[in-house]
Amino acid sequence: MRKIDVAQIEAAVYELSLEANFVLPEDVVEALKEAEKKESSERAREVLATLLDNAQLAKVENLPICQDTGIVVVLLEIGQAVEIVGGDLSKAINQGVRRGYKEGYLRFSMVNDPLIRENTNDNTPAIIHTEIVSGETLRIVVIAKGSGSENMSSLKMLKPSDGIKGIKDYIISHIRDIAPFSCPPLVIGIGLGGTFESCAYLAKKALIRRVGSSHPREDIAQIEKDLLNEINRLGIGPCGLGGEATALAVQVETFPTHIASLPVAINVNCHAHRHKERVI
Repeated sequence: MRKIDVAQIEAAVYELSLEANFVLPEDVVEALKEAEKKESSERAREVLATLLDNAQLAKVENLPICQDTGIVVVLLEIGQAVEIVGGDLSKAINQGVRRGYKEGYLRFSMVNDPLIRENTNDNTPAIIHTEIVSGETLRIVVIAKGSGSENMSSLKMLKPSDGIKGIKDYIISHIRDIAPFSCPPLVIGIGLGGTFESCAYLAKKALIRRVGSSHPREDIAQIEKDLLNEINRLGIGPCGLGGEATALAVQVETFPTHIASLPVAINVNCHAHRHKERVI
């Protein structure tokens, strides 16, 4: 067994919390640049240029890309040959978030109860998902998920008979309704299959794929391409001001499901597509 001390995990989460908020991933930057080149609307090009300037300034000055520094979602892939030692894993993750948000002067957005709504004053607790995988490494993905995009997400239990057309119709209809309010251009994660709760997790995981990468299955990759083209024909454009760049990518993940089920989840992310990862 390989031993990993929780102190290493805390330090990694601390650093990733800062990096995610200050440095837009390079694949997102490249996608914004490509969208700017292709955009026919002058106003939309100006918006995209401003978003790129904002990302560069945030990186150079160690400033938040967006004022909503988000709820922290941590995805862990823990190798079966790993033993976590030295303390409590969840406490270490939350201490890393706590330190990052306090020392980075990032906005505290977490409330202690959905009804009482008193701020926790350190942006914890984080939302933590764990998966056990083969090997002896620990992969940590830290996502700073803003509410403006998270609130625009959706899940629907379709019937198997709805098929691909039903899936596409539901997604296009939803994005048409919410895109102007979720700071486009968007990255759109889609979960297909599983159960009610696992489908939503699939959609979240779809967001952390490299922007613009295609699903390895040809039929799913075609659905991604078709959806992106249709969404970008809606005319909503960057920041909802018109244009072609309503979305940078549509990314789909699938899982087996029940014979009578067809769950579809949509997890939306705005142009501040903030996530960083590290393998220990």
